Amino acid sequence: MRKFQKQQAGLACPVLSGHFNQMQKLNEIEELIKIISKLPGLGPKSAKRIILKIISNKEDILKPMANTLNATYKNITRCSLCGSLKSAEICKNCNTSKGKKNKICVVENIADQWSIESSGIFDGYFHVLGGTIGTTTVSKKNLLLDSLLEKVDKEKIEEVIIALSASVEGQTTAYYIKDILKHTNVKISRLGQGLPVGGEIESLDDGTLFSAFKNRTGLNSDSD
Repeated sequence: MRKFQKQQAGLACPVLSGHFNQMQKLNEIEELIKIISKLPGLGPKSAKRIILKIISNKEDILKPMANTLNATYKNITRCSLCGSLKSAEICKNCNTSKGKKNKICVVENIADQWSIESSGIFDGYFHVLGGTIGTTTVSKKNLLLDSLLEKVDKEKIEEVIIALSASVEGQTTAYYIKDILKHTNVKISRLGQGLPVGGEIESLDDGTLFSAFKNRTGLNSDSD
């Protein structure tokens, strides 16, 4: 009787019986767990739940996801001029045919660009650095500062708005950009009050972003 009850418990709770763990040792599943676990905010347990949902819906989720990921891998790249994402050979951020305003907003990453775009606060060019000076994985060359200088001259930009986080690295980068632009006549400003110390752009709500943009201050007159 006790043996029968143990068998029933094993069927009801596959995790306890070890069957569940054996199923997870499929090579494809293990690789997916490793990959998805690298995404922000996700760990192995969350990755397993996501994978189970995906493979349980092959036609509705897995197949279209695989096709879309493949297309994204082939077509979506970082623009070598502005750092934003582009599809194939077209960079909408660099495209001047849409009557962009004569301002450039310098941000640290794509998430910051998307946050500002979705708020509707800024209508102009974006320059996505892809990091800040002081981070070990980013060199000044990767920040595409030469192309920023070229666009300021070529497009007759009147203002460069530096929308970086209020961190030591962010402020260091802001003053470095100010230094390389000092020979131009462009106005250089940074986000003003409303941006908390150490705050990241992508985590700010629309109201805080609006306040930070509205109260931006000039960098040109600051002492070196």
